[in-house]
Amino acid sequence: MKIISGNSNRPLAEAISSYLNLPQAKAVVKRFADMEIFVEIQENVRGQDVFIVQSTSFPANDHLMELLIIVDALRRSSARRITAVVPYFGYARQDRKSSPRTPISAKLVANLITRAGVDRVLTLDLHAGQIQGFFDIPTDNLFAGPVLVRDIKDHYDLRNTVVVSPDVGGVVRARALAKRIGTPLAIVDKRRDRPGESEVMNIIGDVKDHSCILIDDIVDSGGTLCNAADALLAQGAKDVAAYITHGVLSGGAVARITSSKLKSLVITDSIQPTEAVKVARNIRVISIAPLIGEAIGRTAREESVSSLFD
Repeated sequence: MKIISGNSNRPLAEAISSYLNLPQAKAVVKRFADMEIFVEIQENVRGQDVFIVQSTSFPANDHLMELLIIVDALRRSSARRITAVVPYFGYARQDRKSSPRTPISAKLVANLITRAGVDRVLTLDLHAGQIQGFFDIPTDNLFAGPVLVRDIKDHYDLRNTVVVSPDVGGVVRARALAKRIGTPLAIVDKRRDRPGESEVMNIIGDVKDHSCILIDDIVDSGGTLCNAADALLAQGAKDVAAYITHGVLSGGAVARITSSKLKSLVITDSIQPTEAVKVARNIRVISIAPLIGEAIGRTAREESVSSLFD
């Protein structure tokens, strides 16, 4: 078994290698002067089971091309099986035609990865579950739930806690976590009566005098979380925190969250945190390396991965 990392999240790849007690395979992934990507695998991988750790996070196109070129280099080096470990799958929010004459980019990216020569995909908390079916190869969609549950139990009194979905679309995810930790569920229902008017937030469920935990898969601009926190506090919530799998945090998101009423935002390291994230007063990063490392080990040994979440 070999582990190779692109440039998207080397610290996570190193943590996974450390968990498996397996040094990373020697490889060069660099740029030419015109920013073309060059890859060279510097050790023998013939007949090996190779895992490429590469999130397709910002800059998404560069990191996606790195992944595809690494796959091609391994395929031409006679690797026995190539597994793409993509902790954060970019383009996942473009999973359907949202309006006429628009692409389904998530399917296109799945096709690119498959056609490049990947035999198996290992990813984490896909934005939409149906994306798993966009791949014509075996695809394991891991869940960060066990990691988040462990952290929540360490930091909260569950007798006075409510899990909250920040929108109606995330109810299934929030309900699953609430069931896992044995807490009630609440939902933030947001609606805009007329174009140009601010959104009205209605809270479904009892949050008064409770600690509220917002659950979602992606935080990008942070606007939805901050608005949901304001609405929950206005309904009498004691405090509001958020647990999110993928901290995209683009633009001024970090500043927005730092100045918000959120007690804390907990994200995983599926995307390499920026310096701004590391120094933010109310943002904390927890590692999913043990979860992914265990899934990689089980895949290599041909053992069950789904049993991780039983």
